[in-house]
Amino acid sequence: MSRWTDWIPGAARLRERLRERGSWVLCEEVRAGIREMDVLVAARKNNGKVSGQDAELLRGADEALDEASQIIAFDGHRRCHTASHVTSAQLHLNSGRSLWMRTLSPRELQCYLPAMIATVKQYLVPTDENRAVVEQIAVRVRKAQVTGRPARLSADQLVTLVASVSAARQAALREKLRANSFVRIVHWITVFLFLLVVVIGVLTAWRDSAVPLCFFPVSAPGSKGEVSVVCPVGSRMDVPQADVAAATRQTAGWADYVVVEIVGIVAAGIAAATALRKIRGTSTAFGIPVALAMLKLPTGALTAVLGLLLMRGSFVPGLSALDSSAQIIAWAVVLGYSQELFTRWVDRQGQAVLDSVREPVPATLSPPRPAPAAPASATGRAPPP
Repeated sequence: MSRWTDWIPGAARLRERLRERGSWVLCEEVRAGIREMDVLVAARKNNGKVSGQDAELLRGADEALDEASQIIAFDGHRRCHTASHVTSAQLHLNSGRSLWMRTLSPRELQCYLPAMIATVKQYLVPTDENRAVVEQIAVRVRKAQVTGRPARLSADQLVTLVASVSAARQAALREKLRANSFVRIVHWITVFLFLLVVVIGVLTAWRDSAVPLCFFPVSAPGSKGEVSVVCPVGSRMDVPQADVAAATRQTAGWADYVVVEIVGIVAAGIAAATALRKIRGTSTAFGIPVALAMLKLPTGALTAVLGLLLMRGSFVPGLSALDSSAQIIAWAVVLGYSQELFTRWVDRQGQAVLDSVREPVPATLSPPRPAPAAPASATGRAPPP
């Protein structure tokens, strides 16, 4: 049975993107890497100088790239289509790239030497043994370049370079996993807090007098001990002490908590917009700043409600008797904005995670160039390396 989207040009691709819950930019990055490696592997096969061992390595590279293509398309499996399929495809892409690099000769692999060294230095910590070996190789290469002699590396050193680059790519992938996991955690917490805000609004609208957000300031002198009942939406003046409970039930309304929550969300939105000035631009595909901004909204609603409840319970001395509805709304604005005191630690952690996701080093995929010819000596022979 055909779907209605099969009759619309391009609808199948649109349906695939809508199903995709991971980052579209990350998926396109993997697809671009697969296309690039497909061309390089095919060119290596058509070279005509491939040994039996290299042919087996290229066959493994083809299988890894095919597996990455199937995973990134996610039509051949029944998993839940989360961002984990991007990670799985990247693992197979890294495997295919490493297998292809092992088929290159030392002379051909030296063309990629600057990019390989830069990748290792960028993603591996200074205490990593792979990075230490690569830095020694880099020092040797620089000394050879200063003296004008070609930097000839042994086969063992080139194998070490390939293995170190593979370890660096795994480290880069772990950075993306941490960033993606952080974003998902923030999203789930935001959804939970939004649901909590809705539940509080519904329950307090249903039972508006259960936990009223009302204050009882003493009326003016000479009022015979009367008090006022002040709620966020309504108020009643000069109520006798014996009638305070009944007056509270009559004054408290279903909109009290809803208004306070809306005011808290608006104040938190202003705080989130103000916090954007501290966020540095990034070219990564993770929406960490947006996730952190969304987290502030339900947090502002909850801090406004909880703060007023603490004030009503005389937790803050001197602020237990607000005189008007306008003062309650004003304090709701202050308390909603004050969610920055709680979310700033999450902001710092988000910025730290965002800073840890570094940009990949572009590889130099130029054809191998011959090493510069050594100057001839007086006898007409080239000096030994």
